[in-house]
Amino acid sequence: MEKTSGAQTNLSAYNNDWYQPGSYTKQAIWYVLNRLFIYTHIPYPSAFKVALLRVFGAKIGRGVVIKPKVNIKYPWFLHIGNHVWIGEEVWIDNLTLVTVESNACLSQGAMLLTGNHNYRKSAFDLIVKPITLGPGSWIGAKATVCPGVQVGSHALLTVGSVATSHLEAYGIYQGNPAKFIKTRTITS
Repeated sequence: MEKTSGAQTNLSAYNNDWYQPGSYTKQAIWYVLNRLFIYTHIPYPSAFKVALLRVFGAKIGRGVVIKPKVNIKYPWFLHIGNHVWIGEEVWIDNLTLVTVESNACLSQGAMLLTGNHNYRKSAFDLIVKPITLGPGSWIGAKATVCPGVQVGSHALLTVGSVATSHLEAYGIYQGNPAKFIKTRTITS
């Protein structure tokens, strides 16, 4: 038996006028340059990609590696520490601030999603929440970090897992939704 509150989704009422991520001109120019130089299989040097991202407002440290086919929504909402690795086909869908602290790794196809929709509202309102990846954290291949999640220092989200809540420091998390499996031990 289906339970219902009587209300229904009404996408014609959707309105995100409150969300202003930057001027249309800035977004359009970034879209073209992102497609040409970042979100491409052409292996431009990481230093070139970092410089381009900085021109558009990203705050990026030293020694950052950005592999081919990375998609970054808005670089002006991106803070990256030193010696961060960003693998092929990573999608940083940063409708608001994404912070990736030093020595963190995003493996191939990882997704950082800062936006979603409120399924409780008939107009499907947009929700945006920042993401923080702590120092030394590792987001495995094809893993997803959802809006508002904080990944603790050296935490690990395993391949294909989905983080819907905070990940504690040095924890290894697996599954959908990701659950704590064990403590990460790092040796020298």
